[in-house]
Amino acid sequence: MQRLMMMVLAMLIAAPVAAVELGDDGLHKTAWFRDTFKDLQEDFAEAEGEGKRLMLIIEQRGCIYCTEMHEKTFTDPRIKAMLEDKYFPVQINLHGDTEIVDTDGETLSEKAATRKWGALFTPMIIFLPRAMDDSKSATAQAVATIPGAFGPGTTLDMMTWVFEERYLDQEEEDFQRYHARMIRERNDGDGG
Repeated sequence: MQRLMMMVLAMLIAAPVAAVELGDDGLHKTAWFRDTFKDLQEDFAEAEGEGKRLMLIIEQRGCIYCTEMHEKTFTDPRIKAMLEDKYFPVQINLHGDTEIVDTDGETLSEKAATRKWGALFTPMIIFLPRAMDDSKSATAQAVATIPGAFGPGTTLDMMTWVFEERYLDQEEEDFQRYHARMIRERNDGDGG
């Protein structure tokens, strides 16, 4: 019986992660992405009305790092819960032609917006502040960005650091110090 249980466990560990669904645009589709008209001023107001933080996730077709984030990071139950309960995630296509309205009111295509924002790599996550400044673009007022793919620990720590507004007092504990403390606490068994 024990041998059978070990074989089943080995098969489960070796089983590939289920692929995340891709849309016709080649981007990952999840239940937690918000389907909006990509008017970031309206999205901000809706997020605020729900008590959530607006988060922009820039991706592109064929991005292996986006796939890694969707399959290994966003599936972490702690991160998935934050994406659903604390954030208002809006997907932006690095090369997309869909018209969006930036937080500064400028109307442009997704690809023009991502160029304006200086997005060179995907995925890129932009965290917006609790109070929007409608004279600034999304990246000009971002409180933090994740420029690339990171594992669950770093992503969870950044999402928590932003949501708890720890960026307001970085002299006390900037993200790197916060992240290092969280790693130590997880390694000591204080929160997995």
